[in-house]
Amino acid sequence: MSDRAGTDGHGSDTPASETDTAPALLTVLSGPSGVGKTTLAKHVRQAHPEVWLSVSATTRKPRPGEVDGVHYFFYDRPAFEDLIAKGEFLEHAEYAGNLYGTPRAAVEQRLAAGQPVLLEIELQGARQIRAAMPAARLVFLAPPSWEELEQRLRGRGTEPEDVIARRLATGRIELAAEREFDVTIVNTTVEAAAAELVALVTGSPIST
Repeated sequence: MSDRAGTDGHGSDTPASETDTAPALLTVLSGPSGVGKTTLAKHVRQAHPEVWLSVSATTRKPRPGEVDGVHYFFYDRPAFEDLIAKGEFLEHAEYAGNLYGTPRAAVEQRLAAGQPVLLEIELQGARQIRAAMPAARLVFLAPPSWEELEQRLRGRGTEPEDVIARRLATGRIELAAEREFDVTIVNTTVEAAAAELVALVTGSPIST
C-alpha cells in the first residue's frame, strides 16, 4: 500500500498517515481497465459480507457468466440515458464506448444505516464522487507494471482488438491520474490486495 502524498512511483517507503489508515464509510476503488478491480471487489464481498459492494449499471453487453443484477445492471443506451435524466445515478461516465453508473438510492440507504460501502468505478466516476462526497476515500488499484496490465487485458479473450486498443490508450491516462487518489494498492496478488483494501475499509489490521 502506498500513501501517495509527496511520493513518486509505486511502493513508496513513506508510511500512510492516520487519516489514510482510519476506516472511511465510503471507499471508492478505481484504476485502469484490466487491473483486476472486479476480481478484487468480488473477493472482498465474499470474504467480508459486512462491506457492502455497490452493483454498477452499464450499457455494455454482458460477458460470459455475468448475471444481470449481480455483476451489473445491464441497460440499453436509451434506458440508461433516461435514468441519468431522472438523477438516478450517484455518478456516471462513458468508458470505452459504453456508459457506466452507480445507482444512487441503494448507496445512500447503506450509508445512512452506517454500513461500510465500497464502490468499484472508473476514473471519471471517482472524480465525480470526490467532488460530491469529499469525505470518501479514493483507492487506486495499480498493476505491477504496464506489461502486466496489457497481458491481463489481452488475456481476457472477450473483446476485439479495437476495444483493447481503446482500453490500453485510456489506461495510460488513468495511470497518470494516480496522484489524485488517497491511497494506492499494487495488485500483485488478489489475496494481498484484498487484505489491504479490507484494512482500509474496516480499520482492521492486515492479516498475513
